[in-house]
Amino acid sequence: MRRDGKQRSVFTRRALLLMGGQVAALGVLAAKLYQVQVVDGARYATLADENRISARLVAPPRGRLLDRAGVVVAGNRLNWRALLVAEEAEDVGATLDAYSRVLPLPEHERARVEREVRRHRRFIPILIADFLSWEEMARVEVNAPDLPGIIIDVGTTRQYPFSEKLAHVVGYVAPPNEDDLGEDPMLALPGIRVGRAGMEKAQDLPLRGRAGVVQLEVNAVGRVIRELDRQEGVPGQDVTLTIDAGLQEAVLKRLGDESASAVVMDCRNGEVLAMATNPSFDPSLFNSGVSQAQWIAWTRNRRTPLINKAAAGVYAPGSTFKMAVALAGLDRKAITPYDRVNCPGYLDLGDTRFHCWRKGGHGALDLRGGLKHSCDVYFYEIARRIGIDRIAAMANRLGMGVDLPTDLPGARKGLVPTRAWRMSKGKAWNIGDTIVAGIGQGFIQVTPMQLATYASRIATGRAVVPHLTRKIGGVLRPEALPASWPSLGLPDKELATVRQGMWAVVNEGGGTAPAARIPGNFGMLAGKTGSSQVRRVSREARERGFKSEKLPWEFRPHALFVAYAPYDNPRYALSVVVEHGNAGAQAAAPVARDIMVDVLTRDPSGRQEPPANRVADKGRV
Repeated sequence: MRRDGKQRSVFTRRALLLMGGQVAALGVLAAKLYQVQVVDGARYATLADENRISARLVAPPRGRLLDRAGVVVAGNRLNWRALLVAEEAEDVGATLDAYSRVLPLPEHERARVEREVRRHRRFIPILIADFLSWEEMARVEVNAPDLPGIIIDVGTTRQYPFSEKLAHVVGYVAPPNEDDLGEDPMLALPGIRVGRAGMEKAQDLPLRGRAGVVQLEVNAVGRVIRELDRQEGVPGQDVTLTIDAGLQEAVLKRLGDESASAVVMDCRNGEVLAMATNPSFDPSLFNSGVSQAQWIAWTRNRRTPLINKAAAGVYAPGSTFKMAVALAGLDRKAITPYDRVNCPGYLDLGDTRFHCWRKGGHGALDLRGGLKHSCDVYFYEIARRIGIDRIAAMANRLGMGVDLPTDLPGARKGLVPTRAWRMSKGKAWNIGDTIVAGIGQGFIQVTPMQLATYASRIATGRAVVPHLTRKIGGVLRPEALPASWPSLGLPDKELATVRQGMWAVVNEGGGTAPAARIPGNFGMLAGKTGSSQVRRVSREARERGFKSEKLPWEFRPHALFVAYAPYDNPRYALSVVVEHGNAGAQAAAPVARDIMVDVLTRDPSGRQEPPANRVADKGRV
């Protein structure tokens, strides 16, 4: 009996312990359930929704680029593309065969599609063809019953209505690369493009816009079941340029087949009204993909169609540089407007003879006459008196050899050398380098954009800066407003003397550019010719009666002209560079005249509506 009682006592204690353990376990479980369902219930509900709901970004439409009158120069058009959903096709191979009978599908593209099908889940759409025309899209839709698994998707693609005519200004877009993807998650979306050149690149951020969000219900493997909510993105802002598209077309028409560039500026506020480069390229090819054959053709073309010559082409300015040398001489009191220099046709310095372009010389000339006749000896002498550093300082003040704060990517600085620059190359500067710099030769390199800025600054006496952005999102940029640009700090009397010399170049008998004279009802044009050698002419060749026009094209001098008008109330400035055009007076000055007549006729800075295209006939005054 005692033994049975003892056993019952042990059993009771064990049962109590077991029951206690069960109660404790149930208590812990209850506490955990309370924690999960009550305390953390909202958080776990959110996590469950996140497993069920997928939020995906939606690409916004890219903003447009407009010319100053609102004409679209870069916009968007519908882009149809054919996609394959493998799980909806009974036989992918048979579907692709059927598609090939409707629209040709190259073998390498078919191989790509088949690789993508094997690589991805079968419900993920695979791109078959992009940039379908309306007719191609319609053919696929009509044959849809025979194309199981193939669907048409609608997006947008970049469109350039002016094609080659504005390629170097507008630039182009292309798919983002790996470096871009870290900046903005929106750039990983299919079909997104980023600016790669020109104003597409300069204003890429406001043009992009902000992505929208679509909430999709998905299953465990990520297949979309239905769309729950959609918030459209913010389209990119429209950007209005300073360019006049009609004027741009007219300028290119006047350049004709020449390898050349021209820049037209409003010299009062720095707005670039036309910036033409010839030859050019079709920017839309970069959006859809440039073929290897096309790339080779571009890069092998000796006239370099991919280079924006107006902003990135560098040239010796030749005699167009003489106004800078004259102002440097006046500024340093090394000369006066009335000092006369005798030109026998050359300047001897040691055992080196520096020739004037006129073999018999010009005789005694003052500053005005030196500019009018473009006498090399006169400017050799000024350069000898003041030295290269003072010439460089004045050239920089006038906008050459410096980084102009333009909003166009890829604009080059050029070079106006100094003694320090030459020493940094491990060589000494010599007096001969200074002499040739006096006529814009030697190491000096400038861009057509800088030359137009140079003409604007001489015309106004102010540090005008070129720019191409007029409005962003409809809001006028501060630099587009009539601005009081800072003074160059040059006395009016000295500027007036140089301007009179430029006037005489065009309008006075004996000047070097009578071909640039414009009809009197437009006022008068002041300008300066220039021819810059691309290879040295030996003394022996000169003595044999050397003629540069007989050289192969690539060895002929470049032809240049800078100008502003009207002379008594400057509104517009321009520069023209004709590569290997030989002589500025013959090749560049007539082009500049016709362009200026067209500019003054249009008066683009005073218009709000796009005028009809009009350009002076070639050869007409």
